[in-house]
Amino acid sequence: MSPRSATVNEELRRRSRERLLQATVDLVGERGYEATTLGDIADRAGTARGLVSYYFPGKRQLLQSAVHRLMHRTLQAGLEREPLPTGEDEGRERMARAIDAILGLARDHPRLMRTHMAGILQAEGFVRCVEQQRLAELLRDTVTRYGSADVDTDYPLLRALLMGAVVAVLLPGAPMPAARLRAELFQRYGLDWELGVPPDGEPPGGTFPSPR
Repeated sequence: MSPRSATVNEELRRRSRERLLQATVDLVGERGYEATTLGDIADRAGTARGLVSYYFPGKRQLLQSAVHRLMHRTLQAGLEREPLPTGEDEGRERMARAIDAILGLARDHPRLMRTHMAGILQAEGFVRCVEQQRLAELLRDTVTRYGSADVDTDYPLLRALLMGAVVAVLLPGAPMPAARLRAELFQRYGLDWELGVPPDGEPPGGTFPSPR
């Protein structure tokens, strides 16, 4: 039997890494961070335990990469959902979809996102990885298409506002309603309530945010 080509080996490594990332999202979402071991993740992914350490320096880095992968895939799916906007309204629709996608993650994966945000605030802080870079590229592109004249300033602001909204939704004991936060963000960016994926019912207070 001839040895596998470099291309085949690269694809196998990519698939193994993808399975580890997905297993991390699933297990931490089900059990929580402390109750999930690297061995559990390897077993769920169907890979050898040593591969976890080969790809990631530790569990915290693995979790951040896994959540950033979930975030950029969720955001990309939202931005590419049919029908795609065109013309002058494209940038505002994409901004609305981005806000709804990130707030939706807090709604659909509360344990996972709460664990992720707590990890970012710990000593080791923010982990830069391929998945995080893909998420950043999507958000920067959203800011650009929205019409920003200074993306280097407006992109970090959008990122901070979205992170703050996620924390507010997930704050133990005093969560903010996601619809209220959506209304505030939509007002900040001059977006009509009907853009994106509006929740059922009228916007908080019964009035629509003023368009830009």
